[in-house]
Amino acid sequence: MQLSAGQDLPHTRTRPVHWITTAAALAAVVAGSALVQPTSAIATPPAAASGAPAPAAPVPPGGPDPKKAEYPIDCGPQPTEVVSKGSGDLDGDGRQETVAVVRCKAGFGTPPSGIYVLAHPSSGEGAPRIVETFLDPKEHMNVSDLAVRGSTVSATLLGYSSENVPRCCPDLQRKVKWQWQDGKFRLIALPVAGSV
Repeated sequence: MQLSAGQDLPHTRTRPVHWITTAAALAAVVAGSALVQPTSAIATPPAAASGAPAPAAPVPPGGPDPKKAEYPIDCGPQPTEVVSKGSGDLDGDGRQETVAVVRCKAGFGTPPSGIYVLAHPSSGEGAPRIVETFLDPKEHMNVSDLAVRGSTVSATLLGYSSENVPRCCPDLQRKVKWQWQDGKFRLIALPVAGSV
């Protein structure tokens, strides 16, 4: 939401408590991703386990189709929708992954979003596998500006400073990125605009 000169809405004024709330929410996301690491998210060359060369498996072109994945979101009678996506070889294994921003489809309002990393099915057939969750919809955030470049995924997380802020108009935002390093994704929160 762009503010005009002289416009002073109570829910758009930034206070230190707002950034503390955002920092706490980001800390929860970081802690959750550090504790819950799916084994399939760790890149391990297949030949490393046995020492013998692995048979060459066909590499599917492009990343998995996010519309074919099953997401761990309870939308009740409503379907899920993929709001944004990007593909790239995030872990350097020669296969492209897809990063998808997903939420419940709603006729109005702005339901919270999730960010998921998808890999092709292990057998080559079936639905894409979720190998990493960057943002769980339970964090009650929205996402904009998703971009995938090399092994880096960047996005802007949008949040709310209190329950009184209308769900249409997030008043907090933080740019973040996830990078593949040492066999796992690491979350990096970028500095807040105007901070030292």
